[in-house]
Amino acid sequence: MVMRNAIYFLIFALALPAWAIDKLTASVDKNPVLVGEYFTLTIEANGKVSGQMPDTSALSQRFVTGPISTSSRTQIINGSMSSATTWQMQVMSRRAGDFTIPSFEVAGEQSQPLNIKIVARDQDASEQKDVFIKVSLEPQSLYVQQAALYTMKLYIGKDLIEAQLSEPVMTDATLTAMGQQKEDYEIVEGRRYRVITRNYLIQPQKSGTFSIDPPVFNGQVREGYRRMAMSAIGETIDVEVKPIPNDYRGDWLPSELVNLAEEWQPSDNKVVVGSPITRTFTLTALGITKEQMPDIDVPSVSGFRIYPDETDRNQMARDGRVISQLVASYAILPQKPGVYTLPEVKLPWFNTVINRVQYATLPARTIEVVADPNQPQIPSQPEEVQTSTNNDQSLTAVEPQIVYKEAEKSVIDWAISTFGYILWVITMVIWLVKSRRQLPPAPTHSIKEQEADISALVKELSLAAKQGDAGAFYKSLRKYVETGQKLTVKAWLNKQDTEIRDEIAKLQASLYSANESDVDTLSLYKKIISAEKRVKSGTQNRLEQLY
Repeated sequence: MVMRNAIYFLIFALALPAWAIDKLTASVDKNPVLVGEYFTLTIEANGKVSGQMPDTSALSQRFVTGPISTSSRTQIINGSMSSATTWQMQVMSRRAGDFTIPSFEVAGEQSQPLNIKIVARDQDASEQKDVFIKVSLEPQSLYVQQAALYTMKLYIGKDLIEAQLSEPVMTDATLTAMGQQKEDYEIVEGRRYRVITRNYLIQPQKSGTFSIDPPVFNGQVREGYRRMAMSAIGETIDVEVKPIPNDYRGDWLPSELVNLAEEWQPSDNKVVVGSPITRTFTLTALGITKEQMPDIDVPSVSGFRIYPDETDRNQMARDGRVISQLVASYAILPQKPGVYTLPEVKLPWFNTVINRVQYATLPARTIEVVADPNQPQIPSQPEEVQTSTNNDQSLTAVEPQIVYKEAEKSVIDWAISTFGYILWVITMVIWLVKSRRQLPPAPTHSIKEQEADISALVKELSLAAKQGDAGAFYKSLRKYVETGQKLTVKAWLNKQDTEIRDEIAKLQASLYSANESDVDTLSLYKKIISAEKRVKSGTQNRLEQLY
């Protein structure tokens, strides 16, 4: 008997792939269903289906759907085999009404459509006192790309065992969760609730009238020794989104308040040539994300070099509003003496309160640049000609008379002169005798030591250049110039060509502005060494010609 059943089972198992289903049914576990309450949709085929699934994409147009789970079973009763394949998914509606679940098709068989009734929640129902949701949006009237803060609060009055909380939904808009959810406790109508708060950033991308579908809670709470299923849903919020005005020009910046401030370091309006100035801009806007904050364009000024520093962007939520801030710093290097006026900085933005374009403005600033007193000044040629001309005129105008008179010397004068001459002769004789007794020091050793020191400084400079560390490279360069060349940095720079001076100025600006990526230290090192070799080669050639 056992052998016969085994043979039957083997035959039926081999024949299973060839079987076709003859019936497909769809059912739900509850009807009617509350708004925001999940129900289970089950699709079952009375046969084994391989590699096929029902198409449920039409449900997502009206319902919130979860993932599909698939299961199959096979039974043998008195030698008769039956198989079934089941698909299940969680479905929820955010709105009340009568809906139709369409038919599904698998392996040529179709199910019958289902009618389901979604019932609105009674706000005075007893279960709403245990779990409920409150939502808010600030502001409710928006412009395209204006940021609004959507706040959801879930109130739980019983011990929560497990929970599932969906996110709000709005078409043609971006929703981003802001920060982590917060948990606290509140007293509502004399009852203590555990409150879970979540904030979302909503930015509509199109104009028109839209609705924000609220989040939905489904979970289980403990009441005594029982587990009770609970569900809750917030209210739907309608939003009016206005288009960008046609006459607006510039980066679109819709906000309730925009402030532009700056800080100078040093704050004096009188600076020295080559002394770096740090100009820091702080742009603060309400109802704008940090990604929307525009870059601040600093106009170039002849006689100044401007190097941008890193820009920092931040945003936060406070008092139901989104606040963003941009901090941008620039290093400014004056190149020539004179009086300069830095032009004003003007940034347009759209005031959503009064519906009008306004400007965040920083006034123009006048700066006096003076020459470095430690830097030697070379007068220009016209001044020399004018000075020599003035001297010639003064000499021509006043012609002093020179009177030559022969001085008369006494006997004492002659004696002092003779005695001094004798002392000088004696000193020279003593110096010659001592110099012959002492061996002259060998200068080769000191020269070799000096060359070794310079070689070590060059190696240190080369290592810093290869590492790309601008700070270490500039430190090694100063050591090489001051110790190896016995010069100050300014005196050494005066001997270099324009290209090297510009690169050193760029290096100094990079160190001040903390932007080291702008300087190629290895290329600068090669230029310096090449220039030093040319100078040394030229000096040797001149010495050979002298000999």
